[in-house]
Amino acid sequence: MIMRTPLKAFRTIAAAASICALFSSNADARIQDGIGVGVIVGEPTGFSIKKWTDDTHAIDGAVAISLSNDDSFQLHADYLIHNSESSLNPPELKGSAPWYYGIGGRLRTNDGDTHLGVRVPIGITYLFADSPLDFFAEVAPVLDIAPDFALDLNGAIGLRFYFQ
Repeated sequence: MIMRTPLKAFRTIAAAASICALFSSNADARIQDGIGVGVIVGEPTGFSIKKWTDDTHAIDGAVAISLSNDDSFQLHADYLIHNSESSLNPPELKGSAPWYYGIGGRLRTNDGDTHLGVRVPIGITYLFADSPLDFFAEVAPVLDIAPDFALDLNGAIGLRFYFQ
């Protein structure tokens, strides 16, 4: 049952990408000025949101479940810095792929326990040139600080559509 959830999410991402590609006018402005809403698949799996504050800084977050921690609920938010000077921009692709890093917080609940932690996400995002979409992949070490100290690791991929 757990294995079916990521497969369904990948199908949802593919369908969303196809539909969103139809709304591709003024993609650059929509990404920088809009709010990105989409899905995140992996650890955790759920809904993702992102708001750029300028050309290199953004705030993102997710409301998700953790499939490896007894289906626990997770809420996280991060402040991200994108390094566009060192981005991976293959010449055959029109978009850009800046890597990013940041810091944030995570709240996770399961079986009546609440865990509070600090996240340090590192990832790469692909900003489509002709569509108001971004695709991202990230890993985020997490240091839980309450109720006990513990190390954890988040890792996921996702897709967001930007609304003006």
